[in-house]
Amino acid sequence: MERPELPLPQLHAFTVLAEELHFGHAAARLGIAQPPLSQQIRRLEDKVGHALFTREPGRVTLTPAGRELLPAARRALTDLADGLSAARAVGSGRAGRLRIGFAASLALTVLPGMLRTFRDRHPDVHLDIHEMTTVPQVAALHDNTIDIGLLREPSAGETELALKTVLTEPFVAVLPAAHPLAAQRAVRLGQLADSPFVLLPREVGPQLHDRITGLCTAAGFTPRVTQRAVEWQTVCALVETGLGVSLAPASIRRIRLKGVAFRRIDPDDARTRVAVAWRKDDPNPLVARLLATVDHLPDCP
Repeated sequence: MERPELPLPQLHAFTVLAEELHFGHAAARLGIAQPPLSQQIRRLEDKVGHALFTREPGRVTLTPAGRELLPAARRALTDLADGLSAARAVGSGRAGRLRIGFAASLALTVLPGMLRTFRDRHPDVHLDIHEMTTVPQVAALHDNTIDIGLLREPSAGETELALKTVLTEPFVAVLPAAHPLAAQRAVRLGQLADSPFVLLPREVGPQLHDRITGLCTAAGFTPRVTQRAVEWQTVCALVETGLGVSLAPASIRRIRLKGVAFRRIDPDDARTRVAVAWRKDDPNPLVARLLATVDHLPDCP
């Protein structure tokens, strides 16, 4: 369909004159003299190909063509005003859509508070939330399918992404409730050397996987991994059945399973890092607003 070239001042002049039905009143409302108003109406009529008003001494009325055009002209002006308002809101970061990826375990720590605070401050922003592990998050950031990643143990080798630490937390031993070590308040890593392990696959979170296996290596053993699971909920469920033990971020203790015991690691100086990641060149103002929210979270260092 051919797009008509109708200047907005002409449409605006037409709608005002259609409401006033008086050239003098319409010109005063528009803040212009009558001759320029008459010129704009005649130019619009030339584009339409038909008269839009009948002009009689002391009386102006809409023609059938004018009555037909008026609703469309009003819609066009209203839609443009709404579009401008929406564009300004998005451009200033007051509205729009923000796509966030997050590691599942962070739903137990920083994510709820971050989202709640952001929504309180920016109620007109639509949040598009995606649960995914670290490697898919990094890929999604590079592919521009998410704007913010909330991930655990990010790689320090990223050149296109910016990283900001949100929190660090200690590791805990995840044990079947019937495991002999479950009777202790704290566990030394070396005591787990003879137990089978349930761990995340390395491909979904290589830094976290290597961090856990590195802690075991430093304690004098290589973990014997007999089961793997992508989600921490599944890891805990497999531990509950007695298939092995695991090491996990301390926030996992919020997963309540009767057959699982979470015990402090002694010494407890080993910690796991959680960071927010974003593209360094991202112009989206909502990214900066989300980062400002993270800066003011109570749990953030």
